[in-house]
Formats: sequence, C-alpha cells, structure tokens
Amino acid sequence: MLSSVQTPRLLRFQSFSLKCLHTHPTTAPPPPHSQILTIRKSLLSREISAVDLAGTFLNRLRNTEPHLKSFLYVSDVVLKEAEEIDRKIAENEELGPLAGVLVGVKDNICTSDMPSTAGSKILENYRPPFDATAVGKMKKCGAIVIGKTNMDEFGMGSTTEGSGYQVTANPWDLSRVPGGSSGGSAAAVSARQCMVSLGSDTGGSVRQPASFCGVVGLKPTYGRVSRYGLVAYASSLDVIGCFGSSVADAGILLHAISGHDKFDATSSKKEVPDFASQFTARDHLDSKPLKGLRVGLIRETIEDGVDPDIISSIRGAASHLEELGCTVTEVSLPSFSLGLPAYYILASSESSSNLSRYDGIRYGKQVFADELNSLYGESRAGGLGSEVKMRILMGTYALSAGYYDAYYKRAQQVRTLVRESFRAALDENDILISPAAPSAAYKIGEKKNDPLSMYAGDIMTVNVNLAGLPALVLPCGFVDSSSVALPVGVQMISAAFEEEKLLKVGHIFEQTLHGCSFIPPLVADELAC
Repeated sequence: MLSSVQTPRLLRFQSFSLKCLHTHPTTAPPPPHSQILTIRKSLLSREISAVDLAGTFLNRLRNTEPHLKSFLYVSDVVLKEAEEIDRKIAENEELGPLAGVLVGVKDNICTSDMPSTAGSKILENYRPPFDATAVGKMKKCGAIVIGKTNMDEFGMGSTTEGSGYQVTANPWDLSRVPGGSSGGSAAAVSARQCMVSLGSDTGGSVRQPASFCGVVGLKPTYGRVSRYGLVAYASSLDVIGCFGSSVADAGILLHAISGHDKFDATSSKKEVPDFASQFTARDHLDSKPLKGLRVGLIRETIEDGVDPDIISSIRGAASHLEELGCTVTEVSLPSFSLGLPAYYILASSESSSNLSRYDGIRYGKQVFADELNSLYGESRAGGLGSEVKMRILMGTYALSAGYYDAYYKRAQQVRTLVRESFRAALDENDILISPAAPSAAYKIGEKKNDPLSMYAGDIMTVNVNLAGLPALVLPCGFVDSSSVALPVGVQMISAAFEEEKLLKVGHIFEQTLHGCSFIPPLVADELAC
C-alpha cells in the first residue's frame, strides 16, 4: 500500500502573483468588510432603519432576479419583520447578533412559513410544519429569511441546472453556471440580493459555487451544525454551510447556527468557540501575521486535468501566504484520486435509501392510479428528475446482494484511507490548500449531457466530505474568459473542529489581498454609488 502522505517539499512561489481587478484605475478597492457588523452598528446608531435596509435589498433582488433566477420563493413578510426590529430599537430592547440581517436559505432546508421543495417537483408546494434547527437559531438571533434559493434537485448536481423549476445564472457572466448544488445561495450573496445565505454541502455544494461566484463558502466539520430539518441526500456526508461576502460574515453566521441539537444524534457536543474573536482589522496586523503557520499545498490538485490559469491562481495564493509568514510545502495524498469514485458510490447508495420515502403516499405529490405499484411508479417517475433517478439506480445497484462487497464495502474502505491520508497530512501541517474546482465557471449547458465530466469537477472537494473535515473557500483572483474575468477560489482545509483556525487565516488572507474587488459587474455600478 502506498504511504498516505509522501515527503513534503519546501516551495517558493515568488514568481507567481495573484491576478486581481481594480474597481477604479487609480485607487485600489478596500478589503471586504463584515456586512453583519456594519449593519448592526448602523441600526444601533439609528443611521438607517431595518425597514429601509430591507427595502434596499428587496429592490435589488427584484431588479436582478429576472436575470439570475436565484430564488424559488421570496418571503412576503420581510418588511413586517424589519418593522419589528425597528420597534425593538426604538424601545431600547436587546437585539440579537443577526438583527436585521437578510438571509437566503437553500430550498432543501426546512422553513415553516414558506415552501421547502428541495428543488424537486415531487415536493412542489410542500410547506413543512417546523423550522430546521439552523433556521430556528438564526431567527432567534434576529435574522430575517428573505426567501428560498434555487438548487439542483435534492442536492444532486454541480451546476444548478438540475433544478426542477429554473436555471440560475452566474452574476459574473449570465451565460455561465453559478455552480451547485447551492448555486442559488451563492449567486444571491454574490449579487448582494441578501447579506448571507445557507447552503448544504454533500460533496462540495457550498465550496464549488463559492469559487464560481466569487464569495466566501464555509463547510463546517460534520456534526458542528445540526442536520435536523435538512432534506437528506447522503446522511453521512451532508452538512449545512454558510455563504458570505467576507470571511467575517461566514464566521458570524456559522457561530449562530452551530451547537448540539437533541434532534440530531450526529451533532457534536463540543463547545462552539467565539469565531469573531479571530477577526483582526488590517490596520492592527503586523508584517508577518501568520508567521510559523505550516501550509501544505496538495500536489494532486495542481497536476494534469486542472486549468493552467487555476493552477497559477493557487500558486499565487500560496505566494501570498508566504508573504504573510507561512511556510508552504507541497504534500502528496496518493489516495486523493480514489475519493471521487468512492464518494459517488457512497452518496448514491445513501440517496437510494433516503429518497425511497418520496412515493406519493408518505411524502411527495401523488399521481392517481388504479393499482398500488402503479401509484408508486408513476408518482416517482413524474416527480423526480433524470439525474435523481440515475443516482437512485446507481445506489440501488451498488447495494444489491451480488455487488455490495465489490462496490459499497470497497468504497467504505477507501473512505477510511482518505481519512488517514488527511490525518497524516494535517499532523505535519496546520492547514492544507487546493483549488476549489479544476476550472472557473463554465457555460450553461456545456456539461449537462456529459455527467462524467460534471462529476469529475467535484474531485477537489469530495475528499473533505469523506473525511468529515471543515473547509473554507474564499476568492483569491481571476482567470480570463472570452468576455469577462471570472473569480477563482482557494480552498483551505483543517483538522476536525478547527474552523476557528481556518477563519483566522482566511480573514487575514482577504484583508491583505490588495487590489481585488469581488463585486460582479451586474451590481458593481449600483454598489459604487
């Protein structure tokens, strides 16, 4: 058997530089700031009202939504909830940490007061009688759910083209995909239709769209956030994650939704640290704020099959980390390429079990039939999309008696090997880095009829889910397309329950990344005013 981690190699990346865009030719744009903290300060000082703030975002959503199609449902009580926050401010009542923050919620996360369809026609018009634990915690902190965001059906896809309702566009180039399956949540934050959003990540569904849309995407450790109320795809891999326009916002949102939940036996009882304590203003940083941090660049993620411009951007990110005081080495995880087939066997197997409940009787839209088997078959055939059907069939096959050992059991063995590879690499390094995807956002329709090519795009992210580790993706530069520059994200991975470390490194990285503006052209002029 190959060693899990080969001998690291010290790297020097001075010849690589990050390719960034300037908002104005004469002045560099300021680093990303926390919308959550800025808004809280403005509300408490009464510089702005919650109603005016909500109105601004709703107007922007109405203006951009015909182009983007990020949302499947927009709440009709946003202004009413904003009025309640203004009342509390007027009467000097205590405000929660997310007071007035407008949050988009992926459509597979249950909300009691609006539809939750998981992007599938079989759950059309379904309104759950409860909030997911993560949603309930946000609401207790004062957040306002602005609406439900579009997604690939049941989370099965990498482009958001697999939605049963509509195709979401990328705010940077409307002819391109926003990624998936949480493409609606990523596009909504990128276009500033909401301040932050929730997504779910089974094999990269938060991190890949974050890279494609130029926003921050945070996948927590498995068990950090309760899965209660998350429509199940692959239960041993699913996690609820966060999107924000800054690392600080993603961290603040994660803090609000984290913690043990009696309704989810897999949720951790570990104490949730104050992630905001890691955020230091750029003016207070010394010249080498990350001195002594050991960073491992995963060799397999910068080899053949990865766009050369992506490799250049990631090497530029490594160079920036070196400038901040990090020691960057190249590490090899020989089991890395094995993760992709193992992931698809395991995820498909779990989905074939989880989705059996959508039969038109227990859950799902029912089709009239004279005979029970016909009712089952016709309800599922009419309600489920082609990608979902294909993955159910793949999973059922892998779990069948004659093939269980050859496929499912072997995939579980590979999963153990992947975990050991990461454990060994993280014993020698504080964090690991890699691209979040092997390319920038591609054209709508480009890979819809080539599922193997689409699946291969998940190779950078699925191993993290197999190992149950946390990962942070944040914008690090741009690549040129034929018409517009497209954002690229760097993925940072740490040991389990070390989100605090990732947020600290990520925050310093983005605060010191000079000359980059990650505001898409669709809304750049409005936000510059």
